[in-house]
Amino acid sequence: MTSVPSTHVLVFSRSPHGRALLAGAVEAWCREVNVAIDGEARTLRAEVAWECACDGAAMTDDMLTALRTRAGAASTDCNLVPTDGRRKKLLVADMESTIIAQECLDELAADVGIGDAVKTITARAMNGELDFEDALRERVVMLEGVSVAALDALYEDRVTLMPGAPELVATMAAQGATTALVSGGFTYFTARVAERLGFDTHRANTLAIEADKLTGHVVPPILGRAAKLEALNALCAEHGLTGRDAVCVGDGANDLDMINAANAQGGMGIAFHAKPVVAAEARYRLDHADLRGLLDLQGFRDAEISAS
Repeated sequence: MTSVPSTHVLVFSRSPHGRALLAGAVEAWCREVNVAIDGEARTLRAEVAWECACDGAAMTDDMLTALRTRAGAASTDCNLVPTDGRRKKLLVADMESTIIAQECLDELAADVGIGDAVKTITARAMNGELDFEDALRERVVMLEGVSVAALDALYEDRVTLMPGAPELVATMAAQGATTALVSGGFTYFTARVAERLGFDTHRANTLAIEADKLTGHVVPPILGRAAKLEALNALCAEHGLTGRDAVCVGDGANDLDMINAANAQGGMGIAFHAKPVVAAEARYRLDHADLRGLLDLQGFRDAEISAS
């Protein structure tokens, strides 16, 4: 194969439920769309993730789109990543539908018989069709009178971690990175999830509670789209970092400002199994891989990934 300057790598990560991914397949995909790679594909995770060195300047948007389409047909993600500064020192992660598999308000609403109404508002807000802060207030007021015991039961019985979440947090922490859970959800849940996974810090909204019941209000200020970006900037300032040092991940429109800011500064802003408006705008996308795909993008190999 033609030798080219290796300024970038193409990273291929498959769905954990897909067929084994072999070097020959990713090399063939590159040939099909006329992408020149430097040498052979290198293993990141055996039969799951590979990287191919390439000249990023020679990669057009059309070529990357074609490669993503070809890989996507095999339940595999493809991203073009600069080799310089690839490993990051700060992880800023959304929680709901990113680190955990649920939307907690939707689950809680379903328990009290208003699931469809709340779920519709959530979906529209996450796709950028509604103002996040207004949509949050509208949903919370519908839950007035719900008991704290119902929140306890929801967390204990139905909140599950997204596959790859323990490995993502543990591996980055083991490499000295700061890990932060920044959610438009609620501290009631982020505190528990952060402790469970070992996040260094967490930020979210606070539900107003009186006599062990929800009042239907959120304690201001509301942590929404702009506040997530503010959290990224504050965490960078606190730890002497810039957006170039950060990897930010989320799935909803309220994550876009922090995702785009990280990418604009040379960091990684990643749309994870994201809503269409987010996937269309983010530079990096994981539509098929689990959260270990974030480690693939940073060049971690099997032996470097911590189990928990």
